[in-house]
Amino acid sequence: MVSVMSDADVAVQVFRKLEVRDVRVLQAIELAMSRYEFVPEEVIPRYAGLNVEETHFRLKRLSKFRLIRSWRGAYVGYLLNYAGYDCLAINALVKANVLEAFGKPLGVGKESDVYDALTPKHRRVAVKFHRLGRISFRQTRRKRRYLAEQSHVSWLYQSRLAAGKEYEALKLVHPHGVAVPEPISQNRHVLVMSMIEGAELAEYLDIPDPRKVLREVLFNVRKAYLKAGIIHADLSEYNVVLQPDRHILIIDWPQYVTREHPNAEELLKRDIQNILRFFRRRCGLKPNLGEALDYVKGLRRSFSI
Repeated sequence: MVSVMSDADVAVQVFRKLEVRDVRVLQAIELAMSRYEFVPEEVIPRYAGLNVEETHFRLKRLSKFRLIRSWRGAYVGYLLNYAGYDCLAINALVKANVLEAFGKPLGVGKESDVYDALTPKHRRVAVKFHRLGRISFRQTRRKRRYLAEQSHVSWLYQSRLAAGKEYEALKLVHPHGVAVPEPISQNRHVLVMSMIEGAELAEYLDIPDPRKVLREVLFNVRKAYLKAGIIHADLSEYNVVLQPDRHILIIDWPQYVTREHPNAEELLKRDIQNILRFFRRRCGLKPNLGEALDYVKGLRRSFSI
């Protein structure tokens, strides 16, 4: 069976081959994409600060590396694909002394790729590449409330917004001791955070001590709500990780809302329903939704199962 490389695989392999002028051309295309659907070849030298011949040579290299797409119609134009955007983010994070080396992929989902990486101080971290274009445009708009005001945004820009929103959420909840990855840095559509080890609850056929795990999930949802004032708004068994030490991490926060959001009550209730439904189905537990909601909102001091 032939394995297909992901955009992140391409970017990680190609990045070390890039020269300074390759990066300048990628940056030029990125900048000009705010004005053009496909950036005309003749405007790229001006944005890159290079002559026409040098720019043409770099465009051929970048096309060979599969970092840009070309279009031929009334004119010849170019745009970044995800691998090219990945390279720009990796370049910025390397220059900022956030990343030094990449390891193996940790997971590939509908809306992200996550990689193992090392910082210059040899700390293992997780690097998340947001990929909103993998689901339909209509579905993305429906799920991602922060895109509602955007009349036309590219997949790259949507992914950049998602990464920024998730980084913002982690910075809000992590100082309050909520069980989330520690936010380290963010650039464009890429988020760097502390290492994520373990598996999503959905992957466990037999969850050890499910009552303890459920209590820990609700305790952390409660802390996020009462101390940080935010709601995950997309919580399910697919974004709660059970770590090797049997403690949980709550991941994937780009859809978070504050307690002041007009739909906060509905979104909090949906989060709790999703989690309780999973534990009923998978573990045979029978928690009460009303009691769980009151506990999370601070109206009860404890929650019994």
